[in-house]
Amino acid sequence: MQIRILFLTFANESNLGQTNTSARNMKGESIMKATEQTIQQIDRALRRTAERFPASEEATMMTDIHIRVSQDSGEVLTFDDDDNELMRCVVEQWIDNKDDDFYDSVAEMLTDGILRQKDVLENLSILKPYSFVLENDDCETVQELFVADDDIAIISPLSMDSLDSDLDDFLENLLKS
Repeated sequence: MQIRILFLTFANESNLGQTNTSARNMKGESIMKATEQTIQQIDRALRRTAERFPASEEATMMTDIHIRVSQDSGEVLTFDDDDNELMRCVVEQWIDNKDDDFYDSVAEMLTDGILRQKDVLENLSILKPYSFVLENDDCETVQELFVADDDIAIISPLSMDSLDSDLDDFLENLLKS
């Protein structure tokens, strides 16, 4: 009996070894990819926000954590429902970014960060269900990134779109071989 193990990787060959690259979305438009520094800044911002609601404390009445991102300054702020600031930082990669799909790219990066810290972020001392919501500089909701509830966690559909594209590309490359 012969056993074969196949390891799958979903990486674009031209982007291997690079950390600050552009990729293309399903429409062929360039989308911003997070640098290692941006990933670290997002993770730190989410941790700092989570520290405000340790799981050991009694749950507070709140429905959303608002993540406000400024396309001009690269500033990231998180707020509670009463517009009290929870955390503030600057993501250098986002300063003066004029991309048309800026908020789509940011939403994807933030969703990835939330998924990396999902165990902590879905167990905050906030009454469930609660959401992480991306807002623009004008305080307008851009996208709901994540919903934490007792039985379910809803993740942004944007991340699933990129998964479909990655799987399609992988299958196409596999069939060419």
